[in-house]
Amino acid sequence: MIPSYQQFMRPFLEIANAANGHEVRLRDVINELADKFSLSEEERAETIPSGKQTILDNRVGWARTYLTKTKLLETKRRAHLVITQRGIDARNDAGATIDVNYLKQFDEYHQFVGQQNTSKDPSTQQSNDEDVTPDEALRAAYKKINDALSEEILERTRKVTPAFFEALLIELLLAMGYGGSGEGAAHALGKSGDNGVDGVIDQDPLGVDQIYIQAKRYAEGNNISAGDIRDFFGALNLKKAQKGIFITTSDFTSSAMQTAKDLGTRIVLINGKELARLMLRYNIGSRDEQVLHLKKIDEEFFEN
Repeated sequence: MIPSYQQFMRPFLEIANAANGHEVRLRDVINELADKFSLSEEERAETIPSGKQTILDNRVGWARTYLTKTKLLETKRRAHLVITQRGIDARNDAGATIDVNYLKQFDEYHQFVGQQNTSKDPSTQQSNDEDVTPDEALRAAYKKINDALSEEILERTRKVTPAFFEALLIELLLAMGYGGSGEGAAHALGKSGDNGVDGVIDQDPLGVDQIYIQAKRYAEGNNISAGDIRDFFGALNLKKAQKGIFITTSDFTSSAMQTAKDLGTRIVLINGKELARLMLRYNIGSRDEQVLHLKKIDEEFFEN
């Protein structure tokens, strides 16, 4: 298990202190910490949701940020650090747990987080900080908001009229890039069905290839069975279709998913949760309220 950024603080100082006043390279520190905590290759390679950085790099990076902001470490040049006298004192205090609560005794910490230092004694302070990095906390809050929004958008979708559901699916599929932007790219969705097929959409703007669709606006718990999948498969065969999408606002039974996997025709299953996720991603029934940009220092700019 990868330690939290706070758990990396003391061993980070110990590695820097062992350099006897010389600089330590951040990448070397990260590697030493990974060895110290016996992290597996999988743990070392595990990335944050964006995929642009490993969790290990991210958490050690935040430990470095807090320690430099509170003057326990000092950055001499790009990705190279040296321990300060304050850092040496902290490291030599064997009984101290070096974490956010410990750092709150320093004015620099409160300047960094934008809070006022009301007490110099960290033992008298109550910490509201979770043991996660600020960007991890932000991503967790983002996921919590989106999960709640997904549940609401799915519940509302289950209650719309058949005609509204038809228009919703057409708008979603067009937003996903099917059919281009021409009129008639999607049609007959949500109607009573044509030999077991609810609709068809052009896969490309010219309509060279088409995808057939089955859509079921079902309540939660009314799951699609293997028989429903076989019926759809039979309908696709009648139309000599090679591709189909089965959409439901409920879910698929395990036997239905296995049946779709076993059949030769390519059938994509979209359950209620996936439908809600796609609606959020493509802003169908939702809209962007506020856009937050996470930025970081451009090291190459300052290096040059």
